[in-house]
Amino acid sequence: MSKTPQGKATHELSRKEMKAPDRFQVAVSQGTEWLGRRRKAVAVGAAVVVGALVLAVAGSSWKESRQAKAGALLAQAVDAAAGQISPVPLPNSEHPVYRSAEERAHAVIEAAGKVREAYGGTVAAATAALLQGGAYMDLGEWDRAIAAYQAFLSGAPGDDSLRFAALDGLARAQERKGNLEAAMSTYATASEIPSFRDRALLERARLLGAAGKKDEAKKVLESIPPTSPLRGEAQERLARLGE
Repeated sequence: MSKTPQGKATHELSRKEMKAPDRFQVAVSQGTEWLGRRRKAVAVGAAVVVGALVLAVAGSSWKESRQAKAGALLAQAVDAAAGQISPVPLPNSEHPVYRSAEERAHAVIEAAGKVREAYGGTVAAATAALLQGGAYMDLGEWDRAIAAYQAFLSGAPGDDSLRFAALDGLARAQERKGNLEAAMSTYATASEIPSFRDRALLERARLLGAAGKKDEAKKVLESIPPTSPLRGEAQERLARLGE
């Protein structure tokens, strides 16, 4: 890993200097965790192929093998999504280096597309669709982003930990297209996820305000409980609505 004169890693500096969080951050970190769980499951499955379990495991071996291969291919898309952006080479970077966000987005779309084409119907393919959604957002291709996010939502389990990331991306793509009603509806759905309820309500209130529905926006913001970590932000937005 290369160091600057101040002793900091080059790629670490580039991350800190970014003005906005990477759209792929959630998908990359949690997608990597999913891959780790899948590899562990496959290893355990191989270890228990003994005695009376031989026939049972044989029946599912093809499926497990397919999931493992899909996960390995997904890892390449995750690696592309984690790529660094730099106008100059970064020889010791842990991930690919791209000259621009556009170049990285195209690389992600291509890598994720291979997963979806070869292993459609797997959790890995659904996660690849989520990665593509973020890449299309970077390119400003709202319709394709919407289609990718919807593909994830229809293909991933209902309790998938990345579900909010997909709903948030879908809502933002709908908003960029100018369809505020659809975006507000999507955030209403996202608010049903307990751990992200208040964040979804904040975003829905923002859109209600933008649509001129200030009274509705106030009601949504007031529904965020005093114990919520986002209560302070909700209060600030309420104050702005009253101005």
